[in-house]
Amino acid sequence: MNSKKIKIALVFGTRPEAIKMCPLVKKLKNNDKFEVLTIVTAQHRQMLDSVLELFEIKPDYDLNLMRPNQNLWDLSSDILLKTKQVFEKENPDLVLVHGDTTTAGISALSAFYSRIKIGHVEAGLRTFDKDYPFPEEINRVIVDSVSDLMFCPTDKACENIKKSGIQKGIYKTGNTVIDALLYVIKNKKTDLDFINLNPDLKTILLTSHRRENFGKPLENICFAIKELIEKNKDIQIVYPLHLNPNVRNTVKPILENIERVKLIEPLDYIPFCNLMKKSHIILTDSGGVQEEAPTLGIPVLVLRDETERPEAIEYGGVKLVGTNKEKIVSTVQNLLDNKNEYEKMSKAINPYGDGFACDYIEKAILEYFN
Repeated sequence: MNSKKIKIALVFGTRPEAIKMCPLVKKLKNNDKFEVLTIVTAQHRQMLDSVLELFEIKPDYDLNLMRPNQNLWDLSSDILLKTKQVFEKENPDLVLVHGDTTTAGISALSAFYSRIKIGHVEAGLRTFDKDYPFPEEINRVIVDSVSDLMFCPTDKACENIKKSGIQKGIYKTGNTVIDALLYVIKNKKTDLDFINLNPDLKTILLTSHRRENFGKPLENICFAIKELIEKNKDIQIVYPLHLNPNVRNTVKPILENIERVKLIEPLDYIPFCNLMKKSHIILTDSGGVQEEAPTLGIPVLVLRDETERPEAIEYGGVKLVGTNKEKIVSTVQNLLDNKNEYEKMSKAINPYGDGFACDYIEKAILEYFN
């Protein structure tokens, strides 16, 4: 292996994956010991492309698998067969996948069938409930079980891997999302005039798009927002609406045309990072935001009943509030009214790394192959 370049294929398909993988693509490409291939499934077409453009990455293979109203069976079979073709043609030494998406789970399985070494970026996250989140929890288990290298963001993630019976190939690296966030905040400032924020109001950023919150849970979230707006004249809510009709068809009838609630189109990563930085509180069911916001000193309330990222809760920067309307309202109200509680959350340490995760992953790959 020392006499030739190590061929690495990075496979991703959604915007969150791209945000966390693109810094790694750039890092590995800068090392002449590697030959790097970028393969995108385009599980999220539009939102993926904006991140590729931000990081100036042109995929070597664009599988373009997104279809209207596609289901898990169709998507999974497409990923399995299309990645098989690429892996047979390119025969990489290592396939890197990220996180818990269908792209990650099925691409790792495809690489395993092809007898290719596998590395899992953001390994070891668990809720230990196979149905929550669905199907992400099982995707994580699948990827970790077939991986040779596991790049864990935290000590707890490393422990989860070891408890499953795997004892080697485990590396604590931090999370590459911090690398991406710090890069954007430092180098890619942008104005947010198009949102028309009132500088005299506190901004609460809301993101909710997870499958388990479709229907009644999302309705509860929206009614909580409505009540908070009615109670507090000094706040404004910004909600970038996911493109999924299950989100839009629930949110719009409840929150559209309410004063100080801004329903906007999904944001590219640069304005989203800058909007996070301007926010007073963030409500989210996103995994990445739970990791990013503590770096910026923004309290995060997680709109889920469980999280596979318990470290930030333990460190104090994140709280679980679920989708109960009364609990959401009371917790947000406490942060708005209680200065000490707010400062305690905003000053919590971020356990997800120092912004050098890509360096640690690069070093681990070299060690493994040498």
